[in-house]
Amino acid sequence: MNEAVNTELAHRYVDALAKLIELAGVGIILIGILLATASFVHAGVRTRDWREAYERYRSNLGRGILLGLELLVGADIISTITAPLTFQSVGLLAGIVVIRTFLSFSLETEIEGCWPWQRSRRADAASEAPR
Repeated sequence: MNEAVNTELAHRYVDALAKLIELAGVGIILIGILLATASFVHAGVRTRDWREAYERYRSNLGRGILLGLELLVGADIISTITAPLTFQSVGLLAGIVVIRTFLSFSLETEIEGCWPWQRSRRADAASEAPR
């Protein structure tokens, strides 16, 4: 009986921790949106090059969302591990992780402007370019 109480108490603490991580993920996304927007407006007004400011804005938005998504995936994993494992809960976790991983991959590709396997070629070309 004592072991069941300890397990329930541990589950509550870990579940609360997962909720805090979820809140941190959402907070990072919101802060990222605010900071990216402020930077966009500032750069656009200062340089009057709204096209360049927009490109940076999209990259900065993507970075904020990407970081927030990483925390949300971590929170989902923590929540599922502490819950009683069933095929349904594991399947749900797998679906969430696949969707969020796809979103992360897509955002990172959008931010970098190339596929992950093309980054080394792009870095090599940038280092060889005349300055």
